[in-house]
Amino acid sequence: MTFDLRQLNAFMTIVSAGSLGRAADLLHITQPALSRTVRRLEQQVGAPLFERHSKGMQVTAVGSALLPHATLLLREAENATEEINAMRGLAKGTIRVGAVGNIASLILPLAISAVLKKWPNLTVFVIEGVWDRLAEALVKNEIDLALGAATETLDEIEALADCRWQDQSHVVAGTRHPLRSKRKLTLEDTMTEQWAITPRGTAPYEDLLRVFRTHGLGLPNVVVETRSTLVLKSLIARSGFLGWMPESIYDAERRARMVDALNIPGATSARTLTAFKRRQGILPAPAIKLLEELRKLAARPARW
Repeated sequence: MTFDLRQLNAFMTIVSAGSLGRAADLLHITQPALSRTVRRLEQQVGAPLFERHSKGMQVTAVGSALLPHATLLLREAENATEEINAMRGLAKGTIRVGAVGNIASLILPLAISAVLKKWPNLTVFVIEGVWDRLAEALVKNEIDLALGAATETLDEIEALADCRWQDQSHVVAGTRHPLRSKRKLTLEDTMTEQWAITPRGTAPYEDLLRVFRTHGLGLPNVVVETRSTLVLKSLIARSGFLGWMPESIYDAERRARMVDALNIPGATSARTLTAFKRRQGILPAPAIKLLEELRKLAARPARW
């Protein structure tokens, strides 16, 4: 079965807009013209793609089955057009990447900087978020690479074994925190201090809980929970809070001698960070350029 990209684009626009009228406005065509385009696609498929209601259009089971394939075909066509135009000097390529916070704060900026020095006409679209959001964006072709912790993934996604890093998490405090003057500091000594960490259910929260349980302790005195890395680092550096962070998150503050790890035996946790891509489809040339720089960083010994 051969698909017309214009018909697939019309189908996708209706799905996104939720109604024929809104989709027609977005495509700058009349509703009757859009309706005819969709009907031709339905005739080719051999089944209705939408249930038509007075308040909008609802995707049928056949439409839902077509949706991921239409997304992939349109994205691949866009990639091909973008790459050919870039080779002809008519357009700039776009890198679309997603990353969890600790990669987005240091490793990804280093890779982006290296790419743009070599390919200054490229542009970069970055989303930062939790892994579930990144995996969804990767499957939906919103991004071409996702950078996160090595974990079990969806069938549509594969990890790139040659693009991995090790990241260490520690108990961190301001460089003038009173606990730094205590000799033979233990994890138990931190229990009554004020803590600021990410909310329960997040990977850092669960990681911290595991470390404390390993030492036979419950959770410490957590008084602030926030997803904002900026707020967490400010509370630790300026307000005397303790925190739990990967080295890459507080690297700039460590270099500025504002925040650093506390020397507590056994209070460290390591995890593997990995690049992921879709199993199907061709990785666009701009994304390949970024992946090359990420691989160089992964192969280089560094203290993140």
